[in-house]
Amino acid sequence: MIRSPIICVLGHVDHGKTAILDSIRGSTVLEGEPGKITQHVGASFIPTKTIKEQSKEIIDKYGYDLEIPGLLFIDTPGHQAFTSLRKRGGKTADLAVLVIDIMQGIQPQTKEAIEILKKHKCPFIIALNKIDMIQGWRPNKGESFTKTIKKQSERVRKRLEEKTYDTIGEIAKHGINTNRFDKVENPEKTIIIIPTSAETKEGIPELLMFLAGLSQRYMKKQLNAQEETTGEGTILEVKKVKGLGTTIDTIIFKGKIKKGDKIVIGTKEGAKETKIRALLKPKELKEMREAKGKDFKRVKEVTAAEGIKIAAPGLEEAIAGSPVIVANEDTEEKKKEVAKEIKEATIENQSEGVIVKADTIGSLEGIVDLFKDKEIPIRRAEIGKVRRRDVTEAKTIKEKNRYLGGIFAFNTKILEEAEKKADEFKVPIFKSDIIYKLEEEYEEWKKEEEQREKEEKLEKYTYPAKLKILPEHTFRKSKPAIVGVKLLQGKLKPGYRLMNKNGKETGEIKSIQKDQKSVKLLEQGEEAAISIKNVTVGRQIEEGETLYTDVPVDETYELERKGFKNKQLIREIRSIKR
Repeated sequence: MIRSPIICVLGHVDHGKTAILDSIRGSTVLEGEPGKITQHVGASFIPTKTIKEQSKEIIDKYGYDLEIPGLLFIDTPGHQAFTSLRKRGGKTADLAVLVIDIMQGIQPQTKEAIEILKKHKCPFIIALNKIDMIQGWRPNKGESFTKTIKKQSERVRKRLEEKTYDTIGEIAKHGINTNRFDKVENPEKTIIIIPTSAETKEGIPELLMFLAGLSQRYMKKQLNAQEETTGEGTILEVKKVKGLGTTIDTIIFKGKIKKGDKIVIGTKEGAKETKIRALLKPKELKEMREAKGKDFKRVKEVTAAEGIKIAAPGLEEAIAGSPVIVANEDTEEKKKEVAKEIKEATIENQSEGVIVKADTIGSLEGIVDLFKDKEIPIRRAEIGKVRRRDVTEAKTIKEKNRYLGGIFAFNTKILEEAEKKADEFKVPIFKSDIIYKLEEEYEEWKKEEEQREKEEKLEKYTYPAKLKILPEHTFRKSKPAIVGVKLLQGKLKPGYRLMNKNGKETGEIKSIQKDQKSVKLLEQGEEAAISIKNVTVGRQIEEGETLYTDVPVDETYELERKGFKNKQLIREIRSIKR
């Protein structure tokens, strides 16, 4: 007997991952999601009879005799569940569906998904979704792509071809060879693309048939059910259920698990053992997130691959993404195995680096992998909320390295006291539920910090400036002289010394007044009244005269090296000084 293949569904936000599954199940999971974007990992089993009902014509055409019990789909908001599933046992997720919006093409999360699939050497199929959005498309509900494409106009077929080849070209940049399914001779060498519409169910027959057929043809050995093997799985989600207490939604990907079994799970404190009180299996075509009490049936045992809800004492501290291992024997060894896996996902050292907090092991691993690729050093990465201790530690790091004194919170809560301290210490907290956005926000913040640092370094120098004393704008002739000026170039601050075009000193700026208010800085193009010490209008300075800030020659060279942009003004001042 062979088990059902585990299929992970990945892709960019709003490209239709959940919608495709809804169209297969005839469910409306997406309608219940905030902003119609999947917030939690879900699992649903599609039995072979459903695949045959929806794909009979295509199955007959390609001559597949389906032996698998069905397909176990995992729908994920990001790629954290996929990462966790792939890690345990090397190849827990057997196949993946990469969903791409035909109108939008490759997007940031699509690229992220492609890189993850390559890294984990996971075979996949591309669902080129939303073909019904092509202008002029005539929908034929529930039909195979093979049939519906023949009913489209020549113009629509040409537009589809163009969009498909755009996608093929973009994916080729990642070193992956793809083509439309009806043009692929060897699916082992070429990734197949299936045009689909979750809205009209067009192309869904081919998608189901190829997932079932290819997994059965090329993965038969891998799909050995191994009924007598120790049960192993991964926690998808931890949640409270009325009448059951805290439960864990789990994918069992290996062996058998029974009611009454002793299991070891991962918690924030390490490995913990407990005993299964109940196993609840969602009915066929029911999604675990969507299923209510009546949609579950209590079972005594399950064999891989299954999505199952486990009720047991002490699951409150269980963490999503951590392993579940049956441990009726060798309990201590199993505990060590689970503890080791949790430890491998976390980072803690004394070197300078950012602090990462996440909600699951998979998401933590995803961020750590991305940051390693982007060469962002990590001081501490762990599961949990952002606490005051994290902010205090980040502040200490910031004092040594301003670019590393930040906290990354992925899909996890920031405690109120931590938020207050972060504001007080000016420690940035980057919060998102999309991994690549964390890195994007950090890079943007880092650029701003680099610019700020550059400006701070320039602050200790007298800034090059050129100003004109406005005619008929003498408010006081001396002690101090007060005149109206226009700043032609550069910046002007109180304390700057001035000189004329001959290099002769013409006093020091005591204060600057703009709109009857004292200001610390005058920008290029602005007009203001300035008071100048140790000069008299009509003697050392004149109305209409052009003055410059008195920048020492060695500082002009230093400013050039540090990236001061107006090189012409620097050279003009240097020439006057000489």
